[in-house]
Amino acid sequence: MSLAAGIVGLPNVGKSTLFNAVSGAGAAVANYAFATIEPNVGTVPVPDPRLTALARLSRSARVVPATVELVDIAGLAQGASVGEGLGNRFLAQIREVDALVHVVRCFEDENIAHVYDTIEPVRDVEIVETELLLADLEQVGRRVDRTARTARAGDRNAREAAELAAALHAHLASGNPARTFEGDLDAFRDFGLLTAKPVLYVANVGESDLPDGNEHALALRALAEKQGNEVIAVAAETEAQITELPPQERGEFLAALDLEQSGLDRLVAAAFRLLGLITFLTTGPKETRAWTVRAGTPAPAAAREIHSDIERGFIRVEVIEFDDWVAFGSEQAVKEAGRLRVEGRDYAIKDGDVVHYRFNV
Repeated sequence: MSLAAGIVGLPNVGKSTLFNAVSGAGAAVANYAFATIEPNVGTVPVPDPRLTALARLSRSARVVPATVELVDIAGLAQGASVGEGLGNRFLAQIREVDALVHVVRCFEDENIAHVYDTIEPVRDVEIVETELLLADLEQVGRRVDRTARTARAGDRNAREAAELAAALHAHLASGNPARTFEGDLDAFRDFGLLTAKPVLYVANVGESDLPDGNEHALALRALAEKQGNEVIAVAAETEAQITELPPQERGEFLAALDLEQSGLDRLVAAAFRLLGLITFLTTGPKETRAWTVRAGTPAPAAAREIHSDIERGFIRVEVIEFDDWVAFGSEQAVKEAGRLRVEGRDYAIKDGDVVHYRFNV
């Protein structure tokens, strides 16, 4: 399953630095607005220690982690909703992704210009979100006009569509994002509404502010809590330096910063959750692999990620909980302990399920 999170924010907040650190894709980084015009795309492995444990027990020849796609999108200018900066091009790039990783500058550095001169994360967030809201408002406004004309003809479905569009327009006009609308947003799926996408905030702080952030990060966290969103504090410049170190030295560097886990690992895991994804696992001598599905996916549909023939010929799925596999040490020991479950086509795959599908060829 391929889902993408778009890295967005104002110019010069550290988006491309963060992207470089996360993906190792070498995206251009420059201290001027719109250094990124075409979006850079990187496929990033999701850290999961369960894979290492399973691979060791199964003596697997290789390990294949789940991945998440990150898209580095150009910095937003105030007025983008009416064509300023990259305008519609920027907004079109955001419509293509499934979730937003909103990078907010929370570091002080007189050598890096802030597009609005001062470090005020709440203001910066409001500028970006207002532009997204205005773009959605314009698009839904056009739907209101079209459905109102059709509704006057007396068709019941058209009247209901007109009422729904008018309700969403009023919701947006009150300054509320589409994601908080209580009506049927599926009716607007083809719109790619910008404010309907889930959001993760990244507070880009200085190295000396790790691990807990600074006053700017605290202000961002207070805003996020009101919205029900998550904040990850990351020092993007430091993370970029860590990725250049030999693997054996990275742990020592993190320990010196009093960090148990890199900010990038936390960011990638949070982005994975933000997309509503879970992983189920397969393991054996050839490989241990994490497979990606949306939470709540039925077992046959999850099997499609492995091979469409398994979905078509699905008979049952044998499930072992990861903790049981590790506790008993092998599939055979789990079976002997009576901890292996057999599930049918109505079973919803759970995060961390270790599975073996039975199917007709």
